Amino acid sequence: MIAYAALWCKSNGSFLRGASHPEELVDRAAELGLSALAVTDVDGMYGIVRAHERARELGVHLIVGSEITIEDGTRIVLLAEDREGHRSICRLITKGRLRCEKGDSWVTWREICEHASGVLALWGGERSLLASRIEPHLVAKDLRDAFGDRLYAMVARHRRAEEPHQEARLRERASRYGIATVAAKEVLYHVRSRRPLHDVLTCIREDVTLANAGRRIQPNAEHALETSYAMAGLFADDMASLERTREVAARCQFSLDQIRYRYPTEGAIERLECAVLQGARERYGDVPRDVAEQLEKELALIRELDYGGYFLTMHEIVEFCRSRGILCQGRGSAANSAVCYCLGITAIDPVRMGFLFERFLSRERAEPPDIDLDIMHERREEVIQHVYEKYGRSHAAMVANVVRYRPRSAVRDVGKALGIPGTALDRLARLLSHYGDIAVETMSAAGLDPGIGAGAHLFSLANEILDFPRHLSIHPGGFLLGHEPVSDIVPIENATMEGRTVIQWDKDDIETLGLFKVDLLGLGALTMLDLALKELRRCRGIELSMATIPAEDSESYELMSRGDTVGVFQIESRAQMAMLPRLQPRTFYDLVIQISIVRPGPITGGMVHPYLRRRAGEEPIEYPHECLRPVLARTLGVPLFQEQVMRLAMVAADYTPGEADQLRRDMAAWRRTGRIEKHRERLIARMTAKGIRHEFAERVFEQIRGFGEYGFPESHAASFALIAYATAWLRCHYPVEFTCGLLNAQPMGFYSVSTIVGDAARHGVEIFPIDVQTSAIDCTMELTAKDFGVRMGLRFVKGLARTDAESIVRNQPYESMDDFVRSSGVGRPALEALAEAGALENLESDRRRALWQANTPTPLLLEDRTPVPAFDALTDFETIAWDHLRTAHSVRGYPLGPLREELRSRGLPTAAELVRIGDGRQVDFAGIVICRQRPSTAKGVVFMTLEDETGFVNVILWQSVLDEYPILARTASFLGVSGKLQAEGRVVHVVASRLWVPKLAQKPAQATSRDFH
Repeated sequence: MIAYAALWCKSNGSFLRGASHPEELVDRAAELGLSALAVTDVDGMYGIVRAHERARELGVHLIVGSEITIEDGTRIVLLAEDREGHRSICRLITKGRLRCEKGDSWVTWREICEHASGVLALWGGERSLLASRIEPHLVAKDLRDAFGDRLYAMVARHRRAEEPHQEARLRERASRYGIATVAAKEVLYHVRSRRPLHDVLTCIREDVTLANAGRRIQPNAEHALETSYAMAGLFADDMASLERTREVAARCQFSLDQIRYRYPTEGAIERLECAVLQGARERYGDVPRDVAEQLEKELALIRELDYGGYFLTMHEIVEFCRSRGILCQGRGSAANSAVCYCLGITAIDPVRMGFLFERFLSRERAEPPDIDLDIMHERREEVIQHVYEKYGRSHAAMVANVVRYRPRSAVRDVGKALGIPGTALDRLARLLSHYGDIAVETMSAAGLDPGIGAGAHLFSLANEILDFPRHLSIHPGGFLLGHEPVSDIVPIENATMEGRTVIQWDKDDIETLGLFKVDLLGLGALTMLDLALKELRRCRGIELSMATIPAEDSESYELMSRGDTVGVFQIESRAQMAMLPRLQPRTFYDLVIQISIVRPGPITGGMVHPYLRRRAGEEPIEYPHECLRPVLARTLGVPLFQEQVMRLAMVAADYTPGEADQLRRDMAAWRRTGRIEKHRERLIARMTAKGIRHEFAERVFEQIRGFGEYGFPESHAASFALIAYATAWLRCHYPVEFTCGLLNAQPMGFYSVSTIVGDAARHGVEIFPIDVQTSAIDCTMELTAKDFGVRMGLRFVKGLARTDAESIVRNQPYESMDDFVRSSGVGRPALEALAEAGALENLESDRRRALWQANTPTPLLLEDRTPVPAFDALTDFETIAWDHLRTAHSVRGYPLGPLREELRSRGLPTAAELVRIGDGRQVDFAGIVICRQRPSTAKGVVFMTLEDETGFVNVILWQSVLDEYPILARTASFLGVSGKLQAEGRVVHVVASRLWVPKLAQKPAQATSRDFH
């Protein structure tokens, strides 16, 4: 029996055209014993890296190719024979993509012929035999001239009535021009059971329902990978064409492993050494011996691996940022490098912190380093455009981010294709979390029966489509760049955003292939710091930077230890606020641990409670073996960081640095690949041979495995801790500047504008409302009798265009409403928005009167206009509600404030009163839900944060409560909770036993409500 090669396969990387993951196609090919498999996604190579990784693991011969769209609507399959062929196909796809808007591509037959070097062409199939403006015989001749014996006529059979006629025409052309035939089937899914999903994907792509899809969907299920026996039966009359599939596969010897992408080396290492030496002198003055030795070691490895140009590139980008006053800071594994520290890329001294350089770069790994550069998010685009300008569009492109189906998008798109009413789908989508499966209970709660009819199809297909690619987006800031064209390696296409181009591979693909990537990431906290420090300089004459903010400030650490950290970078979440009073950070390294310990790795590894108990002196500090004391001493015998795991393997099991880094990588992928298990025997055997008891060795391995994909690097935490400390210091000592900077940096962080404003007011910051007489576009510092306050900016008025806001500011101040309308030139929609927001109160104190005037036919400017009628004044509750309607916040009060008397009459305490009640008491509380979280490590538990006018209350919802109150738990914005108060030191939670809707005369204005994360 012939083990044929499948030469025409689309993965779901073809975006709604293939119904199987690339890995599933490879797995199935291995299962069927096929001799080779070609992944030929449409006008791209989106799924090829995932297929390559799996094929390498299973020993499957993977062929790299693509199905190319021609300008006349026909298509041709191109396969890479060698490295030059891959380069030709990538260039051709890039040409087709860049001439079109995002999502489209086409090339000409001439361009196909011009990119024939190293390429095998399969001409045939239904889409290649369509009527064309070009005579098919001329196309055949041109293809034959360009490709020679690398051109094949692809005979495709899918048991359709029209195929014999199409095949006869194809064979006639092949015979006339001496083109060999090759057997094929267009593979759209790995098994036939995926046919219903493919039909739905087609409907989504074509924006039709299944009921009226007509001929848009395939007429049968003959598009799965077949056994050799089945293909032999299908081509029993032409076994030569079937055998020829192996000939084609044998000619295609290109593998993605052959890609080599290096920076130029001429003079790079010499220039790098000079820059490092100069930077070391600036950092240290007299360079300490241990630093000099570390620099010598790193530079020698950089020279050996030929990475000098990469480091110089990063140095140049950082220098560009500093020359433009753009706040930036390197982080991640780059912080393990003394070279990066001396070049000014990172701000943490890795020698003093004892960081492991091999976490960043190792000889054994022989892969390029990955440097993350955080840039203040308001000015990141300047840096991105600088990179494009410096390297050129052909040599710089952003890394892709593949947007995949999650539960909500899955039910909406699949449900629409099935013809289910949109109201029912909206109801279901609101009940779903962002991640996880779509459960039977959730379907039932939304009124859809998952057992019969359309509900059953929705339940099955929506779960099946989860994690399928939906469309291509842009990575937050990853660049693939260098001094040879990027399109020689991977196709480039236009992004939706003007001025951006993007490659067809994501960050995981880049890491798999070991390509150079630079991450230019936008960080709101740096924008906030920059804005706050500028206000500090402008209003108080105090000149500070991140580097000169006073270190180890006890008052700042006391603020953190109270969990008083709204707006403080990295330690403002509900979980961090709960941990801070328990850990009580008092030093910078405590803050490094604080940032790292509230992560799934330490939690799933069972490391949090032992560390806290040891820190509190409640249990002795123990080490699995005395040799591990230096590795684990700073974290009290408990491994918390990736670097510690690597050192642990090196010290206890004699791993080389490269082996230790491979352990880290396998640890990161263990849930997906199970590769961590191959280290068990090696680790345990080496540790026991060193004298470590077997049970201790087992325990060490379990701790390593406990990190899973969530281990956090110490160097990463240290870089973040610098920003966290700076923002905490500002919040502690200059809360007005902190608040002003935080508001102007929105959107960012964990909390809504309403929560930020309310928290600042509770901390004594005077905040003034939006006012067309004095407000700028952004928030500003405004001098009061005692100190400065914050004036809210016009940017927060929903429905006010920026051009209108600029006109208002340009013409301030105004003498009257007439003067405002005349001078500012804003139209009726802007006037309505400003009236409802209360921004006109200094010109017209009554909002209803202002709104009425905004809606007159010719507002305010007619001498004989109708007199303004008398209106009832807004109540306090209505005033706050109108504020939230138009600005999503209110400085005049909190939505629950006017209701407090009624709430108190029902026995409901404030948040401030609740925390003083005491541990173990049964309590009732009502507040506005500002946060819902369902961590993957919490075994189904949901954590909520409720807010009122006095502060926050943390609520824990066990699975049983979620099952009993699924709708309220997921959707309510104003919620009542009954449960037991759980107080441990300063940490207070309500463990809910019942949820309910507060019955009040008035309902509070709806604040922001976040869904499950």
